[in-house]
Amino acid sequence: MQLIAITPESPLPTGSESVIDVATRMNDAMRGLYQQQGFTPPWIGYFAIEAGNCVGTCAFKAPPDDGRVEIAYFTFPAYEGKGVATRMAQQLVALARAYDKSICIAAQTLPQADASPAILTKLGFMHVADELHPEDGLVWEWQLHA
Repeated sequence: MQLIAITPESPLPTGSESVIDVATRMNDAMRGLYQQQGFTPPWIGYFAIEAGNCVGTCAFKAPPDDGRVEIAYFTFPAYEGKGVATRMAQQLVALARAYDKSICIAAQTLPQADASPAILTKLGFMHVADELHPEDGLVWEWQLHA
């Protein structure tokens, strides 16, 4: 898997109409985020590319704050169930660790036993808290410490 940075000038990846639609929305969301908090690589969004296809997107939600950074990932529906989300999360963890080996890497999931908690558990994350998210309601907070 190759992660391609979503920059303020990056072109959209090619693919099916549904991939282009989701990639366009992610691209627009990341550019809006960059306008709010700045463009600070490596703490940005990425398109995930495998075998020439855009299979998903992943991102750091913001640059690290107080020794913590949060990750997020989304697999395009045609590629679900093929380990894409796991590989994206692994790459984000590797990027964060390359920058700062002691950083706490966090993720939030809906409070249900589905693919995302399974992925995080497989990667060594621990469920540490239940939190009230302003947009998503109750979420589970997961953390991976050095």
